[in-house]
Amino acid sequence: MAQAELSDFASLSLSQDMLDALRVANYQTPTAIQAGLIPLALEELDVVGQARTGTGKTAAFVIPILELLDLEERSKYPQALILVPTRELAVQVKDEVIKLAGELKVRCAAIYGGTPIRSQIAKLEKGVHVVVGTPGRVLDHMARKTLTLDNIDCVVLDEADRMLDVGFRPDMEKILRRCPKTRQTLLLSATMPPPVQRLAEKYMHEPTMLNFSSSDMTVETIEQRYFTVDQDRKFDLLVRLLQREDPRQAIIFCRTKRGAQKIHDRLAKRFENVGCMHGDMAQRERDRVMAKFREEKVRFMVSTDVMGRGIDISGISHIINFDIPAFSDDYVHRVGRTGRMGREGIAFTFVTTEEGGELTRIEQRIDRLLIRDEMADFDCTSPAVSAAPEAADAEPKRDVPDMLKRGSSKRRYRRGL
Repeated sequence: MAQAELSDFASLSLSQDMLDALRVANYQTPTAIQAGLIPLALEELDVVGQARTGTGKTAAFVIPILELLDLEERSKYPQALILVPTRELAVQVKDEVIKLAGELKVRCAAIYGGTPIRSQIAKLEKGVHVVVGTPGRVLDHMARKTLTLDNIDCVVLDEADRMLDVGFRPDMEKILRRCPKTRQTLLLSATMPPPVQRLAEKYMHEPTMLNFSSSDMTVETIEQRYFTVDQDRKFDLLVRLLQREDPRQAIIFCRTKRGAQKIHDRLAKRFENVGCMHGDMAQRERDRVMAKFREEKVRFMVSTDVMGRGIDISGISHIINFDIPAFSDDYVHRVGRTGRMGREGIAFTFVTTEEGGELTRIEQRIDRLLIRDEMADFDCTSPAVSAAPEAADAEPKRDVPDMLKRGSSKRRYRRGL
């Protein structure tokens, strides 16, 4: 579907209350996904929207939900249900609902695991208009009869591909089957693999398909670089890189929870305002750290891929992949934490000589070459390796074909690290 040229939100036939809330939130011009999805959603059509994170897709579905709410409805049962894959995203979407509700008395509850269920039950019993939740906790409330979906007019499946990736499909289907058949369904996804397509075909009514994903899998404004470094020199390189770059805010991605905690503990001895985020932390602590990160009281966040999807914080200027991700798609989503809403950003990836294949697969996935970076007056190899000329001069192994296929008849040969 071609996108209409829209200069401001007034062109979308929104209420004055919504326009006032958007002005207070400093939302001036609709993004592509907002301009395309909002008019269709206001007509109560089912819509499948493909767009990467950082394009304003949360507001794209929150705005029509708020516009279509019946605030005079006496029932305490929710009118809209937004399903998300993570606890952090549930909180983020709830905050967006409250922000864009403006002066309207809209009640919204975020329900997710890892926190006491009693406070969530109390909020639901008072009555809410919108529920944002993870599938597992939504099902838990349904089983306890503290959440009833009989009054649902709109269901949103946000980050649908991610929810399927982490095994939520059975829970999602149980929830969708319990919602009224006359509901509106909006599905948002960064990618559109067959499982997402099958879900849309089964549970949506003649959905309109919108594709706002770029052929370039990462935002054009993000500069992407890599360092070749020995494993035991990575932390020292990280310290030097942070000193050189002086980021406004940075996320440092590690592959494991233990690794993230270890790097955090070491980094906190060198810098102030260092935070940590991983799955072994108590939910209350995760919420506290995320709140401080949003308020820019945490400058450097060391994290696992728990922050790789859905988290939208505009101040992130740098992404550092301390550990190269196991999957190319994870790289795309990590890097997408910066360069939000068209802003500039930069991403660095630390690559050992054994990880040449992983780097090449990432380059093939995003169809561009990462730029090799070097640190002045810093030796990225350990003394033991430096003392062995045959090791230092060896060509890194890449367990992939020599040629990078980039849609061109010209051959692009692999590079040494």
